Amino acid sequence: MFEGWPILSLLIWLPIAGGVAVLVAGDGAPRLMRWLALVVSVVVFALSLSLWTGFDTSTAAMQFVEHVKWIPTFDVYYHLGVDGISVPLIVLTAFATPLVVIAGWEVIQYKTSQYMASFLIMEGIMIGVFSALDAILFYVFWEAMLIPMFLIIGIWGGANRIYATLKFFLYTFLGSVLMLVALIYLRYQSGSFELLSFYGLDMALSVQVLIFLAFLAAFAVKVPMWPVHTWLPDAHVEAPTGGSVILAAIMLKIGGYGFLRFSLPITPEASMSLDWLIIALSLIAVVYIGLVAMVQEDMKKLIAYSSIAHMGFVTLGFFVIFDIAMATGGDGEGALLALEGGAVQMISHGFISAAMFLCVGVLYDRMHTRLINDYGGVANRMPIFAAFFVLFAMANAGLPGTSGFVGEFMVILASFQANFWYAFFAGTTLVLGAAYTLWMIKRVVYGEVANQEVAELSDVNGREFLVLGILAVAVLALGLWPAPLIELMEPSLDNLMQMVVAGTQ
Repeated sequence: MFEGWPILSLLIWLPIAGGVAVLVAGDGAPRLMRWLALVVSVVVFALSLSLWTGFDTSTAAMQFVEHVKWIPTFDVYYHLGVDGISVPLIVLTAFATPLVVIAGWEVIQYKTSQYMASFLIMEGIMIGVFSALDAILFYVFWEAMLIPMFLIIGIWGGANRIYATLKFFLYTFLGSVLMLVALIYLRYQSGSFELLSFYGLDMALSVQVLIFLAFLAAFAVKVPMWPVHTWLPDAHVEAPTGGSVILAAIMLKIGGYGFLRFSLPITPEASMSLDWLIIALSLIAVVYIGLVAMVQEDMKKLIAYSSIAHMGFVTLGFFVIFDIAMATGGDGEGALLALEGGAVQMISHGFISAAMFLCVGVLYDRMHTRLINDYGGVANRMPIFAAFFVLFAMANAGLPGTSGFVGEFMVILASFQANFWYAFFAGTTLVLGAAYTLWMIKRVVYGEVANQEVAELSDVNGREFLVLGILAVAVLALGLWPAPLIELMEPSLDNLMQMVVAGTQ
């Protein structure tokens, strides 16, 4: 349908241009501004689907490639392309943005045009991160996406928004500086900033370790991994609902994407030598952060810590591949299963975390509190909402039939081939996740109506039903039929695995 079009450039620059147009429309024309934001975001989502439908799954090569000179003096190119790893993440980004626009339709009354524009601009920038094949272009998009989120939390956030937004910015920015140093070193080793030229570079293990640690500083903060996770709960608690949705559903995935696109293929020997570190940090996230989630009194904080625990599965799946290969005598099926499980978990968590934060937003819009103790008996007044909330909670706990089960099960199954204890500690999330999620649901949704404010609650309106209904379909569809997603990603992940294995021999 869009053959011959610069589809990736359209996906990047259309929402950015739409965001500028929404700013120009301004709050003086609120109806025009909201509809313009919605139309642009829906069009971008429709365009993103053409990546999926037009993608050739018979090859691991980059597709929809665009290559134009940008800064010739420094050999920097405007180089875009996607594979089976980046396409689902781009579609997820385009899927989440219209939901955020609809969710903020009536709720955001202060500087609404700037709010909508920030999300549209951030959408284009994040798609740029997933599409960039030039290291400097990637870095520009990587840093640029901090600006809209900084504004979203800082302007529309809660009482401690300035503290939270500065902490968010400093954590993510400082880690990225080390990544830039590594990229510049790689340019002088390869003679180009082309990302694919970094693959297969002959570097000593000591050099690879330094580059790996530089990448880790950037990607671990973004995931976030323990112990550099402390910015996330603060950012979620203070962010408006839309900010929490994009932060959890998309921005955390950029850290996982960085491990796949940079750390594993560029520094395979260092990745193998330090896999014990990433596995340990991942299991700490699964177990310790799961225990921390159980004692939270704020629903947003509980879900934020839950996100850290679930993202631990992503990094575990990506780095357990070396132990699996050693334990199975080089059999690639187990390692591929682990990579696929981590990648599926990223997409699944995008759906579930977005849904959970939107559910908290529905309650907060009515009662202006996120404290679990302020609720009780919500199902008596909001039965439709309660059904959605329980479904997403079950998915968060990894119930079979929901998307939350698929990725986690694949990672646990693969980890078992490497080490029983990896699988054992990873499997504790099925207990801990159910414990903290059901504890919250029991106290918020069920029981007697807690107070007069709860007794006066009204059920979801049409706009809220539409948003939660779309996410419910996504969670169930991926849970019941994950094959299309796995088939899309498999050639690229298999190629990555073979590249990493070759680099360690």
